[in-house]
Formats: sequence, structure tokens, C-alpha cells
Amino acid sequence: MRLFLAIVLAVFLCLGDAFAQSGRIPVAAEHGMVVSSHHLASEAGMHVLAQGGNAVDAAVATAFVLAVTLPSAGNIGGGGFLVYHGADGHTTTFNFREKAPLAATPTMFLGEDGEIQDNSNHEGMLSVGVPGTVAGLVLAHARLGSLPWADLVAPAVVLAEEGFPSTRAMQGFLQMLTRADDPLYHATRAAFLKDGATVYAPGELWKQPDLAASLKRIQREGHDGFYYGETARLLADFSAEHGGLITLDDLAAYQAEEQAPVHGTYRGYDIYSMGPPSSGGVALIEMLNILEDYDLEAMGHNSAQYLHVLTESMRRAFADRAEHLGDPRFNPDMPVARLLSKSYAERLRTSIDPGRASESDSSRFAALYAAQEESEETTHLSVMDRMGNAVSLTYTLEHSYGSRIVAKGTGFLLNNEMGDFNPVPGRTTSRGLIGTPPNRVAPEKRMLSSMTPTIVAKDGKPVLIVGTPGGRTIINTVLQVILNVIDHGMNIGEAVEAPRIHHQWLPNVTSFERLGISPDTRHLYEALGHTVRLRGTQGRAHCIAAQGDLLYGAADSRSYDGRAIGF
Repeated sequence: MRLFLAIVLAVFLCLGDAFAQSGRIPVAAEHGMVVSSHHLASEAGMHVLAQGGNAVDAAVATAFVLAVTLPSAGNIGGGGFLVYHGADGHTTTFNFREKAPLAATPTMFLGEDGEIQDNSNHEGMLSVGVPGTVAGLVLAHARLGSLPWADLVAPAVVLAEEGFPSTRAMQGFLQMLTRADDPLYHATRAAFLKDGATVYAPGELWKQPDLAASLKRIQREGHDGFYYGETARLLADFSAEHGGLITLDDLAAYQAEEQAPVHGTYRGYDIYSMGPPSSGGVALIEMLNILEDYDLEAMGHNSAQYLHVLTESMRRAFADRAEHLGDPRFNPDMPVARLLSKSYAERLRTSIDPGRASESDSSRFAALYAAQEESEETTHLSVMDRMGNAVSLTYTLEHSYGSRIVAKGTGFLLNNEMGDFNPVPGRTTSRGLIGTPPNRVAPEKRMLSSMTPTIVAKDGKPVLIVGTPGGRTIINTVLQVILNVIDHGMNIGEAVEAPRIHHQWLPNVTSFERLGISPDTRHLYEALGHTVRLRGTQGRAHCIAAQGDLLYGAADSRSYDGRAIGF
């Protein structure tokens, strides 16, 4: 910790004009910007940029530090997606979503009565998918990185080994662990509690020696330091002991994939986002295509009429998400090109009544898929370097702190992403639990995701890097940040802080953030036939805008420890 903080301090002193941001006024910088959910992670990424690293280098360093400082979502035991746009116009994405184990079956969560047993799709070792984060970061670095791999993992190793101040945001999880006496969570208690029993107070130094050892193996051996050798053995042995399915063969077989982004246009801007097995990019572009023919600026930001057309576009995109999208390796006939087309959006737009809400009718589909409940505990980071290369990276453990399981000796939390599959084949309910084929469990299948890391470009150059956690709300949060900038002329700080709504087709309810949208607007909106539910905060968007010679970073104030840092 002392070494890492000394390096960061030296960088700040040498550069003189390094800045950190919070609130509605974004930080401006000339040479580089990193925005993430923890200030130590942003500092690590900024240090890499200051040392001449590129955006991918900084994203790798930031992501590994988040695996130490943000255990609720930052991870090496989960998975996610990375979108890249180079200053030279090159675009690509990296898919490191988790996979179902080789022994997985469509009915693996069900008892003899056909019901889900003991919430096993969300809790326990059956809920754990084969992790993808390390493979994805290794692949992105191998294809696009510039600095030595070991140097990028080093800040995370230092923080895990020497410790950093425990954050108040962890208190609820730590208190829960003091009551978790199931042997399944003994290693979790050992990793997160003093002597396996006592809660660390906010600000108290927290060291993670087992995690440091796992990170050192990754630092030395890259991909093989996680998927083979000691870490793999510890994980496979723990899985076998506690009724899980992940084996050494599962880990050895896992590979991340580079794939083309989905691409659309909106009012002269290019939109690059993540394709399936993420549903985010397809749904985002479909909604932008629908909205492009409306004068959203004239409607006024978050007016009742504006929220009405947003809701109707959300309703249609989420219905299509439900019917069509899944892992492309198992669903080769997904109509992605049609869903992204302007002509299809025009047809959907003509079905929108400007004076009345539509119905969300599940009977409209002969065969349906609907995603299961997705946790909102994910994390996102955005990076832009001095050359103009941009990275948008979102990754997750699924629920907050994932499965809450640490395999003995590894020090890191495991995901519970298997809960994103349809758990009950053939069962459809009015609440959106639907069990048709596109997202049923299958060996080595990736579960559908809502993560939507996105880069907006103009004239071949990245101008907006957007992403957020938030489960299925992710797609709609990214949409609204983009609209806030392009249609409503907000700076990136204002765009991130503005109040948000969410509609996902089923259930037929629109959620409003509790603060920010007036009762009068809500009354007019409900008069159009919409049902409103008030909620707390939606998402934690960490975004960058490039304007002229400056970069502007905004970390969402909804994020407890988030920070934008540039130099």
C-alpha cells in the first residue's frame, strides 16, 4: 500500500494538473482519463496512462485493482465485456462472459417436484459459472496492450498484500458474514473478517494474503496462472467438496473471445456496443433507432411526453430482447441485423400511440425467452488515453458479492451468474419468468447479459464512453446518458447525474428514481396509462466525453467510492 500510494502521489506532484471529480461538474484533462467505482482503481489506471500505457493497459490495471478494492462487483471470479475504439478507427470487443460447466443440464436446479430447490440457481456452488475475467483481460492485453503484463497486475498485488482502508460500503456484507456459520462460507469469513470473526471498521487496514497469492500467479503466468495450476486446483477441489460442477476440465477449456461490436448510428454519431451474449448493444441501438425520428429536444428533458416515448421504445426493445437473444453459439439464427435496422425501427415507431401507453402482452409470442432477475451489482470503468484510444469495460459477479463464496485458499469471491439462465424449462409466468430455449442452461453456454459497455464516435473518433452497472436497468441508463448529451446538450457530469427511468416490458411497470421527477410530471405520465413505481438510485454510470483537445470525466455520485481522475 505504501509503495503504491507513494507512486500515485509522485505522479500527482510531477504532473501538477492531475484532477479528481465528483458531482455535476466533470473533471477536465488533456492527456488521459480513467473513471471507475473506486478511487484507488482510477488512480492505478491513471498511473499507467502517465507512464505511457494505452487505454487497454490502463483498463487492465484498473480492473485488477477493483478486484481488490470493490469485492461486491470487481472481480477475478466473474466475467464481462470490453468494447474498444482506437484513435485510428479500429473497433472490436472482447467477450469474457462466464460459461455453464460441462456437467450443467437444463433441469439442474429442480427437484423431483419440478420446482427450484433451495434457490440453487442463485445460492450455493450450483450457481457458479466458469469465471471469464482473467481470460478476457489477458486476451485484450495480448491483442491491444503495450506495457508488460506483470506491471499492470502489480498495483492490485500491492493493495491485496499490504492492505488498504476498509470502506463503509462493505459494512452490511461484513455484518452478514458474522452470522454465516455454514461451512460453505468459512473461507469467505477468513478472507473478509479479522481472524475470521470480527468486522473491520471503516478506515481500518484490510489485508488479503490469499487474494495476493492468486494475483501473483496471474501476474507471473497470465491466463495459465488462473485456469491451470494452484488456483485451478483449489477452485476445482472446493467445488467437488461442496457439490459444485466446476472441474479442472472446465477451467482448462475456458477461452475468452474477440468479436465485432454491434454498430448503429444516431443523429450523425456512430454507436459501438456489445453484441450477444450481451443483449445490451442490440436493445440500445434498437431504441435509438426508434427515437431518432422524434424531436426529443423540443419535448423537453424528462417531460411526461418525453418519458412516454422513451418508455414505449424500451417496451419494444425489451420484448424483442425477450423473444430473440441469447448466446450466439447456441442460437445461430438470431435476427440481429433486422433488430438493428432503421426500417424495423420505423415499423415499431408507427405502433406507438403518442397519447396512450401500449400493453405488455406476453401472449404475443409463440415462443418466448425472458431473462431471470438480474442483480444490479455490477461495475463499469471507462478509459481514454492521450492518443485517443478508448475502452468501455463492464464486468460483474451477478449479485452483490456474487455467490458470497470464496474457495479456500484463493481469496476471491465466486460469481452466481448461473441464475441468469432460465431455471425452469417450459414455464412462463405473468411476472416474466419464462422458460423457452434461447437462454436455457446448456454445457459451455454463456448466459444472456444486459451489460452495455458503449462507445459513441463522430467522424471516426471516440467522443463518448458510457457504461454502468444495474442489471436490466443498464441498457436504459446507458440510453438516457447518451440522449442527455446528444439531444439535451448536457455536459457529461449533468448527463450522468440526471434522474432516470426504467421499463423492461414485463412486468408492465415503469420505475422512477425517487428524487428528481416531479409529482406533476408523474401525474401527466400516469394519465397516459403508465404505472409508476418509485425506487432508489438506478445505476452508477462512469463516463468520459471528448471535446476538442480536452477529456471530461464523470463518476456517478450514486457510486460510494467512485472517482474520475485525469491528467
